[in-house]
Amino acid sequence: MLAQSTLTGNVSDKTSELPLPGVNVIIKGTTNGTITDFDGNFTLSNLKSGDVIEFSYVGFKTLDVTFSNQRSIQISLEEDNAQLDEVVLIGYGTVKKRDATGSVTQISAEDFNKGANVTAENLLNGKVAGVTINTSGAPGSGSEIRIRGGSSLLASNDPLIVIDGLPIDNNGVAGATSILSSINPNDIESFSILKDASATAIYGSRASNGVIIINTKRGSKKLQVDYNFQYGSGRNVGEIDVFSADRYRDLVAGTFDENGNQLTPGVGTPAQVALLGDANTNWQKAIYRRTDFVDNNLSIKGNLFGAIPTRLSIGNTYQEGLRLTNEFTRNSVSLNLSPSFFENHLKLRISANYTNQRNRFADGVEGSAIRFDPTQPIYDENSPYDGFFEYYNPSLPGNPFLNPSTGNPVAQLLQTNDRGLNNRLFGNFEIDYKFHFLPELRAVVNFGYDNNDGERSRTRSTNARSGFQNNNISLGTKFSENNQRINKLLDFYFIYNKKFGNLDFEGTAGYSYQKFENSGQAGFEATDPTDERRYYVDTDVVLLGYFGRANFNLHDKYLLTLSYRRDGTSRFGPDNRWGNFPAAALGWKIKEDFFKDSTVLSDLKLRVGWGITGQQSIDNPSFYQSIYNLGDANSQYIIGGQPVNVGVPSAFGPLKWEETTTYNVGLDYGFYENRLNGSLDFFYKLSQDLFQIGPFADGSNFSNQGPQNVGDMSSKGVEFSINYDVFRSEDFNWNIGFNATKFERRIEKIALGSPLFTGQSGAGTGGTSQILQEGFTPFSFFVYKQLYDSTGAAIEGAFADLNGDGIINGDDRYIYKNPDPDLLLGFNSNLNYKNFDFAFNLRASIGNRVLNAVESTRSYYALIQNGVLENISTNVLNTNFVEQNGENVLSDMYVENASFLRMDYVTLGYTFPKWLDGNASLRLFTGVQNAFVITKYGGLDPEVTGGFDNTIYPRQRQFLFGANVKF
Repeated sequence: MLAQSTLTGNVSDKTSELPLPGVNVIIKGTTNGTITDFDGNFTLSNLKSGDVIEFSYVGFKTLDVTFSNQRSIQISLEEDNAQLDEVVLIGYGTVKKRDATGSVTQISAEDFNKGANVTAENLLNGKVAGVTINTSGAPGSGSEIRIRGGSSLLASNDPLIVIDGLPIDNNGVAGATSILSSINPNDIESFSILKDASATAIYGSRASNGVIIINTKRGSKKLQVDYNFQYGSGRNVGEIDVFSADRYRDLVAGTFDENGNQLTPGVGTPAQVALLGDANTNWQKAIYRRTDFVDNNLSIKGNLFGAIPTRLSIGNTYQEGLRLTNEFTRNSVSLNLSPSFFENHLKLRISANYTNQRNRFADGVEGSAIRFDPTQPIYDENSPYDGFFEYYNPSLPGNPFLNPSTGNPVAQLLQTNDRGLNNRLFGNFEIDYKFHFLPELRAVVNFGYDNNDGERSRTRSTNARSGFQNNNISLGTKFSENNQRINKLLDFYFIYNKKFGNLDFEGTAGYSYQKFENSGQAGFEATDPTDERRYYVDTDVVLLGYFGRANFNLHDKYLLTLSYRRDGTSRFGPDNRWGNFPAAALGWKIKEDFFKDSTVLSDLKLRVGWGITGQQSIDNPSFYQSIYNLGDANSQYIIGGQPVNVGVPSAFGPLKWEETTTYNVGLDYGFYENRLNGSLDFFYKLSQDLFQIGPFADGSNFSNQGPQNVGDMSSKGVEFSINYDVFRSEDFNWNIGFNATKFERRIEKIALGSPLFTGQSGAGTGGTSQILQEGFTPFSFFVYKQLYDSTGAAIEGAFADLNGDGIINGDDRYIYKNPDPDLLLGFNSNLNYKNFDFAFNLRASIGNRVLNAVESTRSYYALIQNGVLENISTNVLNTNFVEQNGENVLSDMYVENASFLRMDYVTLGYTFPKWLDGNASLRLFTGVQNAFVITKYGGLDPEVTGGFDNTIYPRQRQFLFGANVKF
């Protein structure tokens, strides 16, 4: 009876039968205890027969079990109508959410956005404070993801994305639409978003813009089969306001009564009137179509051979784009194995994913569609250009075009065959061993591999209006490229977990090696086979890292996290190759000290964090070297009477890391057993040694400008989130979530104090619309101040003489507004009543500005361009402007308030819980994707990347229908 024994076991959720990590397992009346790992497994030693073991977990009913010398046990806990205390993924480990000291948000599968989510990132759009996701309307297209606005000016602002422990390359490959388009969203279990440096610094050199950790689904001990089907029918829901064919004729020629008498004069000359056609073509409708979307996914999970939790999934996605020829197809296979051996001392995880992606891309023809004369037809049976109407002169040899810049947009789509093929194989093999002689110590080895291989071929009909051109030089009718990116990873680290009296300690230390290989070729095949313009790339990048982290938890009230990483990269020279990235964070569970007995307050924790992170993602990994490029006719020697090209050195700089120092203060709160919970965070970031192409002092380099680390930028902001289980009962459950974000970015320092100009003018004048200037938000608008008459109408060509020199020129431009929003809001709702479910997601952006370049370049009575008629914006009826010039185009009147409220999706479903004689459940649903947008913005869509709207690929509205079957 005095003999002591060891008990192993597994704890799961009684309802879902999924494992429960973080469950407290303790011998009652003692301090001897442990917690379950991520798979719900535990080992408890020093037990005697008759001991009572208590299993407790926030959100579940506590369970007592008497030990009777059994060697293993299976425990199922019942939910206690309180929100689960999550275990969230962090770099190289996990932590209980209530013990987290950094700003970390986890979004699990049950909280994902519903609807037609073709790419993974859209599962969490609008769900997380501080995270913005802007996705194009193209099928399978990538997104601009920003966490707290980003931290760089001209280097990458993309967050680091980690899939099952494998950091992936943010650079795409030929044939694919985006980085995340190769991942089937149905295979994703959760996202962890690490936002502040105390949470991200463990990833060191790549963490300045935040980290998104994606965890894929695993197998289970019970056989489950899921089949999901979804169909969507989409259409375009808006048009840019240009003149219809009839209104355009009235504008040019004037209006007439039924007897042919002119009622109102037109603005066109007789020569311009003669150019009008007889057709009625809506070119914007002509380039778009009704679309189909079909998504099929089958997953099977269970216990292979009774010992290996396994999940196999097969997916197929087909989505048509609004543009006539645009298509996206993805076929995917995913396999996940997670066996355990030696009484859970050895755990393996094998994750393998294969994706085949086929695309037909489509040119951006919106600009041509809004310019092309609506009185001209789409087809002309006499045309030599495959029967499409084009402007040409049939009486001259070669049928020269009358307007070299604008072609038939429908012809441009249908006469171009732009195909992409991408095959991607990625995954990891993780070994987690808990030492038998020292069970507090674990060794983890993670091998990761990502082979992304793609090709793209773009051909244009030989009867097309023209082949591919660059600066009016023909590059032929075919473009082809192929490229391969291989990503190899080796992580090796130790985790030591030990309880010393009232102190819980966890230490992590390890080494990381990652190599990115890139090779390929691309180019245009010119009409002359001896004049192929091709280039080759072969650039490898190697990253090395040594990292460590220590977590201290004293009395389950006072928390301390310390982390450090030393990173090296081949992107920089030997003197600047290594960087150091420390971080520290404190947590204080205030409830335990002041509100311990409160039945209302369930959680109140203060977090304070500091850390330094890095940025090394620059365009050219060889910028730090002096590279000699092959010269041309201007750089030759004559040797033996023959010209010989010589090497021409390029500008270079002793580049180093960008570094971002972040301070974060946060408060986590929960009431009524966490039915109402959320967080409040304040942050400040200072990015220093920013990468930019800036001016060099004369004679100091091989050019007057080049790559260098000069510049500082600050960001500050506040984030707030709240989740509330409004009702929670057997028949009726309603959960709502709300988040708000406000941040401000300022350029503190720039090279030589000289502003950098960027953006576009849209008028070909050489002027630029946006500026990087000290003391202002990046990419603020740099425009002229418009003058108005006494009635409030804009005066053409009249701008304020801001410098008072009596001349209106570029010196009178000023910085006016910026694209950053004043406030970002997200609201989601999930409601279940008996077998019905209803959900939607709303997003709002308040105070963001957009330069409407469509109107700024088309709001003039400039009907003739290169000898042919072109359509214009109906806004001309408000401006009555005649002449298009650089000053008019850059008027501040075209910087519009683009605030908006968008409903991303709304779905309604019904579940038959005992379908097929109780052997399966069936859920049928319908919904709308991109249900509505409320805005005063005058363009097609207010959600524009970068704040410059020179036409976009519109986002379609889809009506969805689907079914989910579970066996």
